[in-house]
Amino acid sequence: MSGCCVFPVIIMIAFMSGSVESELRLSRQGLSDNKLTEGLHGFRVKRGWIWNQLSVEEEDPTPKIIGQLKSTYDTGEFAIRYILSGEGAGEIFNIDEFSGEIHIHKSLDREKKAFYMLHAEAIDRRTGHPVEPESEFIIKVQDINDNAPQFINEPYTSSIPEMSPMGTTVVQVTAIDADDPMFGNNAKLIYSVLQGEPYFSVEPKTGIIVTSWPNIDREASEKYLVVIQVKDMLGSTGGYSATATVTITLTDVNDNGPTFQHNLYTFAIVESAPVGTTVGSVMAEDADVGVNARMNYTLDDLEESATFRVQTDPATQEGIVILARPLDYESKRRFVIAIEAINSFVDTRFLSVNEFRDRTMLKILVMDVDEPPVFSAPFYEWKILENALVGTLVGTVYARDPDAANNSIRFFISNNIELKNIFRIDANNGTVSLVKPLDRETAAWQNLTVIAKETSHPGCKCCGCR
Repeated sequence: MSGCCVFPVIIMIAFMSGSVESELRLSRQGLSDNKLTEGLHGFRVKRGWIWNQLSVEEEDPTPKIIGQLKSTYDTGEFAIRYILSGEGAGEIFNIDEFSGEIHIHKSLDREKKAFYMLHAEAIDRRTGHPVEPESEFIIKVQDINDNAPQFINEPYTSSIPEMSPMGTTVVQVTAIDADDPMFGNNAKLIYSVLQGEPYFSVEPKTGIIVTSWPNIDREASEKYLVVIQVKDMLGSTGGYSATATVTITLTDVNDNGPTFQHNLYTFAIVESAPVGTTVGSVMAEDADVGVNARMNYTLDDLEESATFRVQTDPATQEGIVILARPLDYESKRRFVIAIEAINSFVDTRFLSVNEFRDRTMLKILVMDVDEPPVFSAPFYEWKILENALVGTLVGTVYARDPDAANNSIRFFISNNIELKNIFRIDANNGTVSLVKPLDRETAAWQNLTVIAKETSHPGCKCCGCR
């Protein structure tokens, strides 16, 4: 066979034991194709399970095929029977024993169970032996936004001092969402203020409420109801929301001083009032409360008479003006006194020292009392001879009206018939004269009572002198 060319060919046949093949199939469960190929030092693997990651959307009641398990030994001649076991097998999931297709025929709830662990087998129908080792796989339940966020730790209450600076932290609200925080934005929450602006705001991601208005005044409003809304889906349209009401109370600080409502207070007191009598009371208003509204009162006696004093009622915070010295209408009919209210506690962060005090005026009128006539002496002593003639002047009594009216005085001897038979008094000038001779041996002295009475007030008080 001249002219023929011969090319020698060397054929190498490598024999691999069955144990190696089995080991490779088991290793596929934990390795990717690339890693598996690299682990075999260049040998290409053609046998094993084939499936994609299996998942099913929750809350979907539609029966459907969610995936397929397939062995590389499956030639399409239905020689392999597929078997499914594990969580939900036969109840929720079924497998087509010929094609390996996995069917679902019940609605799932991810919040009750997020995944299912199942086992798959591939059996040779002719021999009844497995062509693949039993393998475990997971069907993951894919989240949908089917849960609204919920606030926890309600009710929310907090308090802060009034006049707090902007940005002061008030309280933190917290909401949770049962949806999958790792899937999309279903459980990603955003907080906002529905009611309470412009005084308060909320940090969108943390739920921390802060003041957003300078110098919030408790005296304007002591309590605020702030409504916070939380929305999932980062606030996108179509998401769920929830609300919570936060009660915020402003506590008092001393940012108000006492203030009198009038420039002048007028009181009247009778001149006969005893020392210790209450003349009247005044009260300076303070919009603060508690210790911040406590005050003391002082009198600035412009005439330095010290006729009155003031004390603070601890219960009502009133200034009680009290008589400290006796009064006399005829010597002084009116007093003008300054009264000052001063906060017991001052806080110069909010006001100057002088703004924690206020002053007003008191006018106290002394009312006249119709006093009885006053004799020039508490008693009179006269001497007369026992042989004095009838009509002899014995003595004279003097009396005056102490009131400003200075009414005329009339004099009378008291109702003693015996004495009236011995003495006579001139009703107009108070002179006493003898109307009957005296006898010293019968009576060495006589006790005579004279009454002085104002003529313009017949029914008024009178004064008697002995």
